[in-house]
Amino acid sequence: MTIVRPSLRLAAPLVRAIGNAIAPRAEDAGRLCIVNYHRILAAPDPLLDADPTVDEFRWQMDVLAQCFNVLPLSEAVERLEHGVMPPRAVAITFDDGYRSLHDLALPILRERSLPATVFVTSGHMTDASSMWNDVILEAVRRLPGPAVDLRDIGFDIYPLATPAERSASVNLLTERCKYLVPEQRALMLARLQELAGADLSQGLMLTGDMIGALLASGVDIGGHTVTHPILARINDASAQREIEDNKRDLERITGRPVQLFAYPNGKYGADFDDRHMAMVRAAGYRAAFSTAAGVATRRHDTFQLPRSRPWDSQPLMFAARLLQWFHGERHVVV
Repeated sequence: MTIVRPSLRLAAPLVRAIGNAIAPRAEDAGRLCIVNYHRILAAPDPLLDADPTVDEFRWQMDVLAQCFNVLPLSEAVERLEHGVMPPRAVAITFDDGYRSLHDLALPILRERSLPATVFVTSGHMTDASSMWNDVILEAVRRLPGPAVDLRDIGFDIYPLATPAERSASVNLLTERCKYLVPEQRALMLARLQELAGADLSQGLMLTGDMIGALLASGVDIGGHTVTHPILARINDASAQREIEDNKRDLERITGRPVQLFAYPNGKYGADFDDRHMAMVRAAGYRAAFSTAAGVATRRHDTFQLPRSRPWDSQPLMFAARLLQWFHGERHVVV
């Protein structure tokens, strides 16, 4: 049963009215906000404070269900291209393919009849696999304090004495490793596993059976590469394989065309560029998404549509942030 907070129930008509008032005229082709998640947490985790708990995700979906017009992403892209977008149009997406989408988010989406799309990193779809950033997180969680010394592999000393220090060290290591070539990153992960004295894989990702359940419940599947590299940091041949093999793998699993793609990390210039946009187009995708904040319009390049999420901690501010994006267009790429 959906429980709507009293403040949201009272404010929802006003939010809808403001959204309708700032909606563009038909000739301006409409606007679309695409919100983006990664994982959903069963309980607060000091090392994952950027990800919402299931309770936070629930009220965020209440905001979207009560105040906005939530569309399947594929339909929203088509409407954007043809200039027939309804006012207050929103699409919901998830990156990477965490199984918390299946276990925690899906019941909430079903209850509110909300469609969504998950961009899956196909190389991690096994019962035991974890992405490289989760190996870092689990190592920092398990390693004894007061610090971990990684100078022997070209890194630094990272403090672990307090929860705040562990959180900061997770962020530092993740940012440092994000732009390493895969071989350098593998060396660092192997060293962390050695220091932790345990297998740090936790089976956090979706399996093929889970993807089938998502599809049956109205969650679409998009591409997100095989191993989640920063495309701009690998050679063109490797980038093309990551894009094409991911699409082929997902289409074999789903038995249907995979038409939407999200760039890993998603910052134009730093993480991907025109070469990779051309590769995605040539692979047969119909649209692709960055992680730039703001609203998508018909004037955006279809292979660089913006996509982000409000970080506000209260329902009305969450709604107001989306209205702000609708009112002021940002990051338009012609």
